[in-house]
Amino acid sequence: MRRTKALPAIALVASASLVLGACGGGGGSNNADGGDATVADMATARGESADGYTAPDTKQSDQVVVSTDKPFTSYNNATEDANQSYNTFALTLVQPGAHLINGNNKVILNKDVMDSIEVTSKSPQVVTWKLKKGVTWSDGEAWDCDDFYMAWFTQSNTAKKADGSKYFKPAGTTGYDLMTGECKDDQTFVGTFSAPYPDYEDMFNTDVLPAHILEKQTGIADVTKLNKDAAAADIQKAADFWNEKWNGFTKELMPGAGTYVLTGFEPNQSVTLERNPKWIGKPGGPAKIILKAIPDPVAQAQALENGELAVNSFAQPDANAATKLKGLNAQGVTFGAGPGLSFEHLDLQMKNPVLAKEEIRKAFFMCVKRQDIIDKLISEVQSDAKPMGSLIFFPKDEGYKDNYADKAKGDPAAAKKILSDAGWTQGADGVFAKDGVRASFRISHTDIPRRKQTVELIQGQCKEAGIEVKDDTDPNFLDERVSAGDYDVALFAWSGSPFKGGKKSIYETGGGQNWQNLSVPKADEAMKKAVSQTSISDSLKNWAEADAALADSYGSLPLFQMPNMWAFKGLDRVYFQSYFGALWDANEWQTK
Repeated sequence: MRRTKALPAIALVASASLVLGACGGGGGSNNADGGDATVADMATARGESADGYTAPDTKQSDQVVVSTDKPFTSYNNATEDANQSYNTFALTLVQPGAHLINGNNKVILNKDVMDSIEVTSKSPQVVTWKLKKGVTWSDGEAWDCDDFYMAWFTQSNTAKKADGSKYFKPAGTTGYDLMTGECKDDQTFVGTFSAPYPDYEDMFNTDVLPAHILEKQTGIADVTKLNKDAAAADIQKAADFWNEKWNGFTKELMPGAGTYVLTGFEPNQSVTLERNPKWIGKPGGPAKIILKAIPDPVAQAQALENGELAVNSFAQPDANAATKLKGLNAQGVTFGAGPGLSFEHLDLQMKNPVLAKEEIRKAFFMCVKRQDIIDKLISEVQSDAKPMGSLIFFPKDEGYKDNYADKAKGDPAAAKKILSDAGWTQGADGVFAKDGVRASFRISHTDIPRRKQTVELIQGQCKEAGIEVKDDTDPNFLDERVSAGDYDVALFAWSGSPFKGGKKSIYETGGGQNWQNLSVPKADEAMKKAVSQTSISDSLKNWAEADAALADSYGSLPLFQMPNMWAFKGLDRVYFQSYFGALWDANEWQTK
């Protein structure tokens, strides 16, 4: 998952790497500029058909400026250090994948770059990806099987060092670690799975990078010759480049193979996309798209009102910004909001000496008044928002069960009793202590206003329970500290695709995104079974077992499903897609 893919529609199942991220009710209805598309209609791309997506003819226009909450930081969003929603938002039209996901979370074959994806054998499971001939990167090199092979090899942990450590540092390995990849020819990649993997459509969607760039920069003649038996020096050279050299923006190292290509980058401020001159499909509408980071949501709304930009895309919903934007309907602003595939949560660092004590974790869960937080900070965006009861399922998913209602009642008196019964006593300052250890810890988060307000509310709620909560606001928390486990409690959102397989790397013991050092053997076993089932129904049963076991560990407290929220003016249609952001169909945008 990202810090911020489909089987049959019965399963909303997160990506091979979920992202730190972004994420319903309340939304616009008719297009304020007089168009005939409703906000709900905009969830479907114009190029969709029954058998996939092909970009349509689009009226050409000039520059479009779009705002979001945090900046683009890395061209390789598949590494554990870089992986976050804001990179995906910028790269969705630059690095094409096998599938698209529309605003209704429907997974669609990307026929602009793919001919087909088929299960060509069931025992063992073999999947064949057929790539469309003629697709190239913006530097003229082919977008072909080499790129798929590199995506598999770098994320599979197939090759390990003599001491057992890994060369590559992917955010997640789920699916790729079950597969052996092979290029049959330039347009055919074949994956043979050691165990059934029902979420194979979640692969090669956000992680296909230019293998020819890695080859040129490392001196490796053919990336498809890399395997577990290749020379250690060659694997290390490939890993050093893949892990580290695609951060930030270096134009010659970072071509595009989609409708757009990156052409400009202002660190911590903006990234610029322009039409890809080598793109073989229908050209995008806007000649240039500038994606600007504006951390203050009200400032985003003000910039839209002032005509400084055309689109607001809020990965972080904000009540004050929502109120302002709803009031701009007469000025031609369309406001939209809808349920997302992200959820806000609190991760507890299990190596922290205070939080390692189960009674502290239980008391902390009990004192947090989640509905109060929602009422004050989310209800203006989504009036019917409720506390999340799961780390694996969203409320409308098949298999959802509220595992936290009894654990997180928002009851300070019950929290105090938990600590008292465990031998903790309140000091003169009102804070519980035992054996010289105080019930005190910090909550770390980025400088998003809503998160600071969330911590302020929790501080008051838990003070009643004799727990001291300190605020640790750090603008770079998601970029630098969270993946190092440098926190007591981390407040952020996981954002994913509709698949659940990516949750495994977050919650399994030693998982690539398990930065909180959680270890729940019962959940490990259930997740291992979940990703190797042949039927969705059996897989969901295993995920439910894992979900219940994780809840009983008191390691992570889900707060709420985050609404997507966006607004625009002067364009015919914009929809914020939970995983890919507002630019998922920006190639189709037309000015009014």
